Amino acid sequence: MATFFGEVVVAPSRAGLDEEEEAREETPEDREIRRELEKKRYRRPRGDGQGGEGTAEVEVLWSGRPGACAQEPLVCSRFIVAIGRNAAAFLSSFILDSVCWEVVGVVKLWNEWCRTSSSTNVLPTDSFCLFYRLISDPTVLLCQCSCYIAEDQQFQWLEKVFGSMQKEGLQVTILSTCPVADYKTQESTLTLASPFLKALKTKEFQEQICCPLLEQPNIVRDLPAA
Repeated sequence: MATFFGEVVVAPSRAGLDEEEEAREETPEDREIRRELEKKRYRRPRGDGQGGEGTAEVEVLWSGRPGACAQEPLVCSRFIVAIGRNAAAFLSSFILDSVCWEVVGVVKLWNEWCRTSSSTNVLPTDSFCLFYRLISDPTVLLCQCSCYIAEDQQFQWLEKVFGSMQKEGLQVTILSTCPVADYKTQESTLTLASPFLKALKTKEFQEQICCPLLEQPNIVRDLPAA
């Protein structure tokens, strides 16, 4: 339970609790489509374009970490994640447009709206989720995630990405956007200065925030909320 509005809390997952109810509502055609999509999500493309069977829906690959080093958690003090095209474009324009960063990893996944390649030596595109490291301080990482992460892939994305990093002393900042039309306020959205910035924070974050907190009843959805 949140102690104040705007605090980020971890709620227990309800995944699987409503399966019977959902099954009753599904038509035979819906079930067939869902089964086919589930099969494809476990099929990772090969470099030759012929496809190939796999077992992972989401796979995180880090460059330059062979053998035993790949099993050790990354030492990370600050992790900044930009989710969505607008947030990813912001990183590209104002932070990554320099020689101070190097690509150190990529997330591979497959869903109905995203099919990633096997190569990590590419420029950022809509279908890639790339990790960058600050050359002058390797403990600072950025993630530019402009590809779509399906609802049933979000937990696995979080588990594998954060499972690669040390948790102690780690500060995470999430950047995301939403349409002004979705912003709930008593004043007209036509009079709002756009774009504007609001924040949510956990109770562990004690530093001064750079913008006002997000007001009720607005919420954050999808991967940023996860």
